[in-house]
Amino acid sequence: MNRFILLAALLLPFLAQAATAPVQVVIKSFAYGPAKITVAAGTTVVWVNKDTEPHTVVSTSHAFQSEAMDTGDTFSVTFDKPGTYGYFCTIHPHMTGTVEVTAK
Repeated sequence: MNRFILLAALLLPFLAQAATAPVQVVIKSFAYGPAKITVAAGTTVVWVNKDTEPHTVVSTSHAFQSEAMDTGDTFSVTFDKPGTYGYFCTIHPHMTGTVEVTAK
């Protein structure tokens, strides 16, 4: 029984990490896809530019900001606090998205 408890204690951090796998948002055709996502606190969101034009990912509240991303470039943010995080592309301001972060 003690071996089982020890094994569980050793594996718990890895299991918790797997539960919050990164979520991907694809930038294509001058849009974020999906434009709205809901994730648990602690989740990393990765934006990948699959468009032929450069784009940015900039928080409306200045919580995060990417550099201009060329085709194939990525940008990631780990969201630790619950809340709603709007973002847009500074090069193409009509491109908008939202990350809704819920408590774990």
